[in-house]
Amino acid sequence: MFRFAEPYYFLLLIPLALACWMVYARRVKHGAVFAPTRRLPAAARSWRRTLRLALPAFYLAGLVLAIIALARPQTVFSRTAVNANAIAIQMAVDISGSMQALDFSTAGKSRTRLDVVKETFADFIRRRPDDLIGLVTFGGFAVCRVPLTIDHGVLLHSLKGVETPRVRLDDEGNAANREELLTAIGDALATACARLEQAEIKSKIVVLLSDGESNTGAIKPDEAIEAARALGIKVYTIGVGSTGRAPFLTQDIFGRKTVGYAEVSMDEELLRRIAGKTNGRYFNVRDPKGLAKALQEIDKLEKTAVRREIYNQYDEWYLRFLAPGLAMLVLAASLNMFWFREII
Repeated sequence: MFRFAEPYYFLLLIPLALACWMVYARRVKHGAVFAPTRRLPAAARSWRRTLRLALPAFYLAGLVLAIIALARPQTVFSRTAVNANAIAIQMAVDISGSMQALDFSTAGKSRTRLDVVKETFADFIRRRPDDLIGLVTFGGFAVCRVPLTIDHGVLLHSLKGVETPRVRLDDEGNAANREELLTAIGDALATACARLEQAEIKSKIVVLLSDGESNTGAIKPDEAIEAARALGIKVYTIGVGSTGRAPFLTQDIFGRKTVGYAEVSMDEELLRRIAGKTNGRYFNVRDPKGLAKALQEIDKLEKTAVRREIYNQYDEWYLRFLAPGLAMLVLAASLNMFWFREII
């Protein structure tokens, strides 16, 4: 970003413009009437005469460059923010197979549950620029996509690329990666807590979003709950959808895309228990507006008391204008005194 640190010095251009007009304005000069001008000798061009005509331009250009240097042109070289009393937030997002359900689609746009979750979580991240936020995704196992970071650009880029695992069929037509399509809520909560354990910030929360039942994983949900309580981590849980039939995008026997229905189930009791035992809160959402409202409520409940100090480093450009400006002034003054033998 280019800027002038002290732009009020440009007011000096006003008297300089007046001086320029006085130097170059045409004036009526006295002279003798002499009709046959053709008898006068032709004026010869010389370097001395050309330099004399150019001297005022040298002075004026040098003064303009000096004024620009006084205004301190500069670019921001780096910017550092130091935050105090921020919150560490670990987001845990379910990417199991049921997150491909289309029940969050709107009239004009077909979207999966995961599509809506990514868009809404991105808005939540943008509303909290001062917090450390990380991302854990989980299906059959939990993965830390982004550790706690203040670089939310990297976080948003990673969130945008989150997808549910693709079903890979074996020779018999069964899902070869069935484990990846399950839901390991205990592993997800334990991974999120482990990432928050070493954070120096005192206030730590987990936002855990799931639409299914905990049906796999190395760590049981109750064990993860006890770990969160021991670390003083508050967990907000969000249950997406409900138990019943949900639409999914499938293919018929001819390879054409079609919408089919499948049974899905969500363990609301577990999500309520996780939130209740960690002093958090449970939200059940069944449409995009409900999800946005739930995250807005979390945003209000977890306010950040931040003292932000911005340290800027600038790349100063004034020498690029001052040096040639002084050189032109010195050149003009030297020519005037030593060649033309005039003080002004």
